[in-house]
Amino acid sequence: MRTTPDAERTAAHASPPGGGLTPEDVALARADTPGCAKVTHFNNAGAALMPRQVVEAVTDHLYLEAENGGYEAAALAADGIEAVYDSAARLIGCDRDEIALVDNATRAWDMAFYGIPFRPGDRVLTSMAEYGSNFIAYLQVAERHGVRVEVVPNDEHGQISLDALRATVDERVRVISVTHVPTNGGLVNPAAEIGAVARRAGALYLLDACQSVGQLDVDVREIGCDLLSTTGRKYLRAPRGTGLLYVRREILDRLVPPVLDLHAATWTARDRYEMRPDARRFETWEANYAALLGLGAAMDHALGWGLGRIERRVTALAAVLRAALDEIPGVRIRDLGLRRCGITTFTVDGFPAEAVKASLAAQGINVSVSRTASTRLDMDDRGLEEVVRASVHYYNTEEEADRLARTVRALR
Repeated sequence: MRTTPDAERTAAHASPPGGGLTPEDVALARADTPGCAKVTHFNNAGAALMPRQVVEAVTDHLYLEAENGGYEAAALAADGIEAVYDSAARLIGCDRDEIALVDNATRAWDMAFYGIPFRPGDRVLTSMAEYGSNFIAYLQVAERHGVRVEVVPNDEHGQISLDALRATVDERVRVISVTHVPTNGGLVNPAAEIGAVARRAGALYLLDACQSVGQLDVDVREIGCDLLSTTGRKYLRAPRGTGLLYVRREILDRLVPPVLDLHAATWTARDRYEMRPDARRFETWEANYAALLGLGAAMDHALGWGLGRIERRVTALAAVLRAALDEIPGVRIRDLGLRRCGITTFTVDGFPAEAVKASLAAQGINVSVSRTASTRLDMDDRGLEEVVRASVHYYNTEEEADRLARTVRALR
């Protein structure tokens, strides 16, 4: 488990069974989160509530810009900006030169995927739970380059079948591209096992970790992925408009960034340029430094608690919520997978998902709705058009989970 010296602030509390957070820890986390006094927030897989430390990092830099000028503020904050790369490297278990900081997870994933030099006949392997934006990119590349997009079926648990994956890989597989945690459920795909298959096949491995980083203890070395994209606004509790891309050093020169500028490359002669030697070749010069400093503060905040402890707390609390909802007649839990995380999805017989969301919102409880277009293959396969998504975080409480379940029960 990776921690920082900030973890000493929680060390005074004895860890409960399983090593999660104590009630005192949760109270401290809630005290650091102004939004907890206003709403019951179960939309952390959409955008989590920011802690005050993140808000202060953003606003402090905005004031620095207002008082000194944007370029001058960036120069004054240069050490802090560079430290964000160190925080990102600690967060996911890599080196700082393998990190690119970008403005969102889609940008990170696109820079990775569209940087792969596809050839006619290449195969792209993905899973049933793949996110809609990613699949649109697969289809576009298939049209442009004659690439074949193939979906690996699920196993009996509803996660990607490792046996089917092993059986289908060959030398034509250019990339295995998988979503770690889908947008429409608590499933956690077996990322490390997929990595082992990719290594044996010599295929690139791109992991969309948008829904997992911040709630799970993600280590790119253990997983064995070549590329990983994630966002700041979800479980990391960072500002919107932040994200990062991991690029394994050894595969850097196998990729061609789809766009370059004077930050990503140097114009060395009238007819030549040289790309940066690190993952920052996937960045652009202009950046929202206030937001990036907020991302750094959010990562440091998570590291201070310890990602392993966060994962255990979130996973346990989601299980409490599922159990409470599962007792309600007419409520159907829709989560798949042998391993499940902090996302709980469900439907209520006779009530559209939007009606359930609206009823909860009227009681100050935030949830979201996932629809077919976001994960079409999985939703179509299960005959689902929409599900209610309630995503817990470590600052949520058992009492809040019970309140959500009681509100849903009242609908029945």
